[in-house]
Amino acid sequence: MTRHLLTDNVYLTYVPSEKFKTSFLSAQMAMPLSKETAALNALLVNVLSRGTSRCPDMDALGRELDMLYGARLDPTVRRKGENQLFGFVASCIDDKYLSSGEKLLEPLTELLGEMLCSPVLQDGRLNPSYVDSERANLTDLIRSDINDKRSYAARRLREEMFADEPFGVNRLGSAEDAEAITLDALDRHYHSILPRTRLELFYCGSAPEDRVAAAYRRALSGLPRSGRLEPAVTCRRAAPERARLVTEELDVTQGKLCIGFRAESPDEHAAIVVNAMFGGSSNSKLFLHVREKLSLCYYAGSSYDREKGALMVSSGIEFANYDRAMEEIMAQLAAIQRGDWEDWELAGAKSYLLNNFRSMEDSAASLESFVLFHAVSGSKETLPELMEAVQAVTPERIMAAAKAVRPDTIYFLKGKETQE
Repeated sequence: MTRHLLTDNVYLTYVPSEKFKTSFLSAQMAMPLSKETAALNALLVNVLSRGTSRCPDMDALGRELDMLYGARLDPTVRRKGENQLFGFVASCIDDKYLSSGEKLLEPLTELLGEMLCSPVLQDGRLNPSYVDSERANLTDLIRSDINDKRSYAARRLREEMFADEPFGVNRLGSAEDAEAITLDALDRHYHSILPRTRLELFYCGSAPEDRVAAAYRRALSGLPRSGRLEPAVTCRRAAPERARLVTEELDVTQGKLCIGFRAESPDEHAAIVVNAMFGGSSNSKLFLHVREKLSLCYYAGSSYDREKGALMVSSGIEFANYDRAMEEIMAQLAAIQRGDWEDWELAGAKSYLLNNFRSMEDSAASLESFVLFHAVSGSKETLPELMEAVQAVTPERIMAAAKAVRPDTIYFLKGKETQE
């Protein structure tokens, strides 16, 4: 795997592979996540995906992709730390599997470049009907989050815990911000960020690197370059002396208890293992003890954002079990802090993590996410290096990292008729 500067603020990561029958490509703009631009970026990439000057609608795009043996090209909006990543991923049959000798890499990269640089215009601006329909779609998508209370509660915890930090901004922005976007505002935003924003390109397949680089250079020959807007450096903060409790009432029959912790240890590899032992795997203490043994939760798990140093617990409980569930969740963290675990728990956590990391090597899309996220954060750690580092984590390091995990915000979603 190599990564190099292709042109001004445009980087190409090349992953040679003979194991996949498809080639996987990606072009992602990376810029600081902010409330002011999150919805604009999310709307922009969806508007751009509606067509190009050469293929001005979905029917024409579909025909073009069909001509490339059913290739795919889809918009994406992601978040990494305090950065927003938005652009396109594409895939096609790897050229070596075409007996006709046709080349699909060049026409697919050309279409991808057109998506970014040559959108459908009307009177010199982005197509107004595409803007209107995609604005409505984005607004509906953001608002539909409340229909999945598990996802809704996790989002509300992030919003409350990181209320004055970019990390608390929804990757799609808010429904209110999306609804307020005008054609002129979106068009200005497009022409403002296109020349300046970092562009991360990715390729995984059997084509030689020089051919991939040449294909991307031709496809992006019309990409304007002036100024420089770099991704943000994600900032960490310490937890407050006393965790804050946020309670919300909705018409729900199952409570959602979410707890946000600040993982303040600089030993990120140990914190990764802590999360797996705590609630990030099927052998975790939250799953086996709080859910299975005590039946206090319908589900209980945790996730860890390595860049932000945030460990988030998500659980579904009976309203009346709030105090007991809270007590037991904290007790399981305390057990890890004092080294109270069996050998099989540590071995199982590491095995779970290593298997997940190895599985990334069997998916071009997973590899793209891994290298893209590391590139944006500035990390040069490879997947084998990550696996080696996790395997080397000692019990002492785990206890030290766990002791640096401190509660910041507790979010409890309960029913409207629930009594305190």
